[in-house]
Amino acid sequence: MNRENDNQFNEQPEGQQHDSSLEQERSFMDNEHEGSDHTEGTTKYRQAIQVDEPIKEPQQPKQKGKVWTSFISGIAGGILVLAIVAILVFTNVISFSSNAASPATMGTDNTSTTQSSNKTLATQTSTENLTTAIQDASAAVVGVENLQQTDLFSESEEAGSGSGVIYKKENGKAYVVTNNHVVDGASSLEVTLANGGKEKATLLGTDQISDLAVLEIDGTNVDTVATFGTSDDLTVGQQAIAIGNPLGAEFAGSVTQGIISGLDRSVAVDSNNDGTEDWVTEVLQTDAAINPGNSGGALINANGEVIGINSMKIAQEEVEGIGFAIPIDAAKPIINQLETSGKVERPYIGIGAVSLDQVPHVNAQQTLNLPEDVTQGVVLAQVVENSPAAEAGLQQYDVVTKIDDQDITSMVDLRSYLYSDKDIGDEVTVTYYRDGKKETTKLTLAKEQTTQSEQSTQQQQQQ
Repeated sequence: MNRENDNQFNEQPEGQQHDSSLEQERSFMDNEHEGSDHTEGTTKYRQAIQVDEPIKEPQQPKQKGKVWTSFISGIAGGILVLAIVAILVFTNVISFSSNAASPATMGTDNTSTTQSSNKTLATQTSTENLTTAIQDASAAVVGVENLQQTDLFSESEEAGSGSGVIYKKENGKAYVVTNNHVVDGASSLEVTLANGGKEKATLLGTDQISDLAVLEIDGTNVDTVATFGTSDDLTVGQQAIAIGNPLGAEFAGSVTQGIISGLDRSVAVDSNNDGTEDWVTEVLQTDAAINPGNSGGALINANGEVIGINSMKIAQEEVEGIGFAIPIDAAKPIINQLETSGKVERPYIGIGAVSLDQVPHVNAQQTLNLPEDVTQGVVLAQVVENSPAAEAGLQQYDVVTKIDDQDITSMVDLRSYLYSDKDIGDEVTVTYYRDGKKETTKLTLAKEQTTQSEQSTQQQQQQ
């Protein structure tokens, strides 16, 4: 109750209020002794008390100490909670990650989950596509058996085996590209299809320089033909898959995966196995395993397209993961020529030569009379009659040092320049030394005059 209300019922001075209360109390006691007759008066008296002086509720004393205690306890509790949360966060028991499930972040969480699912689905789809591509390409890869007859009274026996790729089917025939060294020396050839069926093969043409050969088989049981891609736009690190029959028919259709390890690698080739390198071929390098029997098989990309014909492998013990394939863009024109004409027609000069560094120094000085500063070139050991070289006036023991502006240090250099940069009918300028005197002459490159068999036996010394 407030002070203003108290004054409404206690307007008398404090001493008077006390005396009045005593009188009322005495009157009440007297009335008690008068009995029941005074009940009505007593009731009025009680009513008067209730009206004139309401009963006051006892006030609870203000407990200031308890309020301060509660306030301090609240603060202490809050500090304790914060300290516990800080410890839990510091120890990573609680993590305030951006992925927390709250209304503000649910959209982000859902988006993240969707992106993760999409990535997984894309990976699975990519794997499925690659598997399909490999299966399609594998169906066009065949085994090639080289059968040779040792004598007239013996049947042909397998002397070696490799792989091949069916690249064309036309007019009931199917055509297979393989390596020259796979079919070299064969008296007959047999092709094993991916489904296990066997077909007799006819050799249409071979080329030692490129190490390619083309076969023809009956196409009745051939269902799949390989798709040629391109090798000109390949990049190092791109996926590469080798398909073939390593170690023979037992492991037919084997697939090895890797990457393109190098482009335009120059590898010297001894095409006629005489121990002398007579050609340098440009090849693709891959770390996909290419083992004996893989030769002639397909090197494909992730789309299943043939980008190379597997050909060679460095077989040294200390070297691992280095295989080679003939780039498909370099192989296409050769394949077409072998299929249609049985050989590759290249520019022809008509000389037989050896590298100058193979001639003893004394002979180079006394017989050839070369100046001291001439240390590289090719020495003409033979000039073919009626050849472009003969018509240009070249003679035995002339030392050719240049063709056009290209330095010539070996027959490999000469062939590489003519076969890669020149065509039949082109005119070239030949720089040479005769009896120590520098001279030049012009000649027109002709079509090769030798037959296919002659080319095989004269490859190293005849050009």
